[in-house]
Amino acid sequence: MTKARAVPEPLPARLIVGLLAAVAALCAPAFPALAGARPHFKLPKPAVLTFKVAQVGKPDNSSVAIVPFTSALYANCGDAPKETKVGKTNLPDPCQEVGSVPYEYGIGEVEVTVEQYVAFLNTVDPFGRNQQGLYSETESGAAWPRFGQIDYSAIARAGRHYTAAAPEWNDKPYGFANFLRAARFDNAVANGKVLSKEASTIGSGNGEFRYVTYKVRLSRKTGTGMYDMHKRAPVRTEESGFVIPSQNEWIKAAYYDRTGGGTYSYWWYPTNVGSPFFEGGAPEQVTLDPSTGDVTNAHGRPLANFHAGSSTPAPSWCPSNQTQEACETVNPFNLPPKAYKKAYQGSLSTVGQAATFGPWGTLEQGGNAVEWTDTITAPPFGAKGHRVWRRLHGGVPNAPLYQLWLSAVGLQPQDNTFYTATYPWLGFRIGVVGEGSGGK
Repeated sequence: MTKARAVPEPLPARLIVGLLAAVAALCAPAFPALAGARPHFKLPKPAVLTFKVAQVGKPDNSSVAIVPFTSALYANCGDAPKETKVGKTNLPDPCQEVGSVPYEYGIGEVEVTVEQYVAFLNTVDPFGRNQQGLYSETESGAAWPRFGQIDYSAIARAGRHYTAAAPEWNDKPYGFANFLRAARFDNAVANGKVLSKEASTIGSGNGEFRYVTYKVRLSRKTGTGMYDMHKRAPVRTEESGFVIPSQNEWIKAAYYDRTGGGTYSYWWYPTNVGSPFFEGGAPEQVTLDPSTGDVTNAHGRPLANFHAGSSTPAPSWCPSNQTQEACETVNPFNLPPKAYKKAYQGSLSTVGQAATFGPWGTLEQGGNAVEWTDTITAPPFGAKGHRVWRRLHGGVPNAPLYQLWLSAVGLQPQDNTFYTATYPWLGFRIGVVGEGSGGK
């Protein structure tokens, strides 16, 4: 049995102290550049966003049992080992039964993109004041040439303060999300107006994927909606509407095979049935155009954006309005080039271009950005405190293959300021539950 680490893939321990100091320095002024921003000009209308949502049916499907980050699946937790060792410490019965969902629902075909998040920012923060902490200074192209996705201008017109840091970022997953940002984005969608709703299918028979494409005019209201952001631990307040998927919804969409294939009807990877035990059972690593982040090796085999091994460079690219030198050296934490290169190896790729469907028609639930779910979980190792921890899933471009396993159920505090500022691979996708959301 293989034991591995939790997602997100941690930064090297020797860098943590220096990064914490850098993050504190960046965050301490409470975004001083925004303090003087004043409203001017007439507000543009709220943005209209389009979400293509894969339909996930077969309610009351069976669950599968996992011991997090181990290379085994079980029919139930009764079959799993009662203790798992982490180092020299035995953890009591860490088994989880996951993946069963008693209702039909929808989940985004791809992750929420930078273009969509920029539109959200300009809609809900038209005067650029950042009062809800929806943006960090480390997200700019000037602060972080290689990973900075969104620029801010204090002197821009109302509703135009935020822009993509380079044209190539528009179709990449938004990568600086904490759960609270994701929930406010979802509230803007949930409180918005659905302008159209169109069903479509691709394939046929057992290979048929069903979708609903929603066109939604965003609301500027983010404090309440599907999630009450005044609560310490926001949970769903409605049985129907747009959501951040739960862990079980996310896992079922990524791994559950409605035809009964795989192990106990579950795939090992969101790209293919696979297995961690034989060569050729895993997806192949994507390769990227070095100036656009487009996938260049989509040729029919299962693909994912992860780091296949030390002998292969991690997928990477540099925005067209940056120099290669800046991409390789400039960072908000003043890390020396060698340490920076080791800590930040992988880049997010254009959504959908790995072109490998999961069992219900989603793309890139394996690799690219690790994704938030709205599932609240206990802190790790019995940690005390008032922080709210939530589950994540999906793997990232600098992480090895095991992060794509079904058993790779990680966890993070919902408002982890350190990771939001230093970890440019945290994303999410939209889900839909309730009336009109299900498939077959």
